[in-house]
Amino acid sequence: MAPARSLTIVLPAYNEAERISPALDELFAYLRNRLPLGRDGAPGAANLPEEIEVLVVDDGSTDRTADLVRRRPETQPDDTAGTSLRVLTVPHGGKGAAVRAGMLEAQSDVIIFADADMATPPDQLPLLVEALETSEVALGSRIQDDGSDMRVTQPWYRRMLGKAFHLLASIWVVGPVKDTQCGFKGFTCSAAHDLFARQQITSIVFDVEVIFLARKRGYSLAVVPIRWADKRGSRMRARPGLAIRVAWDLFRIPLVHRRVGRVAPATSHDEL
Repeated sequence: MAPARSLTIVLPAYNEAERISPALDELFAYLRNRLPLGRDGAPGAANLPEEIEVLVVDDGSTDRTADLVRRRPETQPDDTAGTSLRVLTVPHGGKGAAVRAGMLEAQSDVIIFADADMATPPDQLPLLVEALETSEVALGSRIQDDGSDMRVTQPWYRRMLGKAFHLLASIWVVGPVKDTQCGFKGFTCSAAHDLFARQQITSIVFDVEVIFLARKRGYSLAVVPIRWADKRGSRMRARPGLAIRVAWDLFRIPLVHRRVGRVAPATSHDEL
């Protein structure tokens, strides 16, 4: 595949008025400095496509999230910067619905969705873009090549829930993918539009559904170890109702997509 000339970064956001401005400050500070290397030797923004759009998908926030984004100077046209910022407001439907709306809205050569709190720092973006030169789907993973896991910074109860979730997901849905829930994934434009047009799950299980669809459709996948740090302020709460919905959504993914076929005969490698 030819190197991408354009990139869209999709940031789903719900009631992020307290965190969205510092996160966008960090992101655009990185994108503006087109240097070969970033901090600690991480890839610099010079390794990214020339045209970059940041698309904040406001998931029906009831605070000032959308207004804060619209007031930023990056929303004004600037042909010299090569970067832009746009807000897409959708009715509240959960993170999965917001990500789907953003991925289908984006038209760039490659499209990456990331958490709006910058839990994955911007200097990890070139890693996914590079992986998408040879694969159609790139999955950020908090598990490193040496086996260490960046999720150790999470509270213990979230780690335990994550292990239980992964056990169920690996048995029933996604096979050997070890970190399905990393909120940092990239796609070629055609793969993104195909997969997210088929997405039906809007709960936190949507990542699993997308991976399941990517494998079933025959897209080439790459797993990319990335740096990540837990950011306090998550709105996910461990409740019985959430556990029941997660279990139900995991169970029904293979059923609702049982008639989905391959997009084409496999011609490229699958690293999983």
